Amino acid sequence: MKLEEYLDPRLVLPDLHATAKPAVLQELITPVADVLPGFDVKKALQVLLEREYLGTTGIGDGIAIPHGKLAELDKIVLVVGRSKDGVDFEALDLKRCTIFFLVLAPEQVAGMHLRILAHISRLLKDEAFRRDFLSTPDKESLWKLLART
Repeated sequence: MKLEEYLDPRLVLPDLHATAKPAVLQELITPVADVLPGFDVKKALQVLLEREYLGTTGIGDGIAIPHGKLAELDKIVLVVGRSKDGVDFEALDLKRCTIFFLVLAPEQVAGMHLRILAHISRLLKDEAFRRDFLSTPDKESLWKLLART
């Protein structure tokens, strides 16, 4: 499995500006409408906020993996973002999150959804990858890093 299969270069956001959880979710989800015409940003944001209410997806080490399912999707959508200053995402270790991998999946592909989440989690356990992710200078470099994984 390669992330490139599920990631559009337009959904790589190297410089998030939001400073709070709802705002960063909004910033991550909004560009999906440019890639998928007719995508309901408001509904997707509600799904993500409801998932966060159940428990934070800020898993620690500066990483958040917000995710949710939408019946109207016909494929998995991945959005990757980076916040230089970090966001208080109520992470389990109480540290600010700088690395965001947002995963939206159709309701009928639970197995693939879980495989992608597991792949992302394994990838982000690699300290060298996290360091490279945070230090790439621009969107193109970040895309190239992600496309190799």
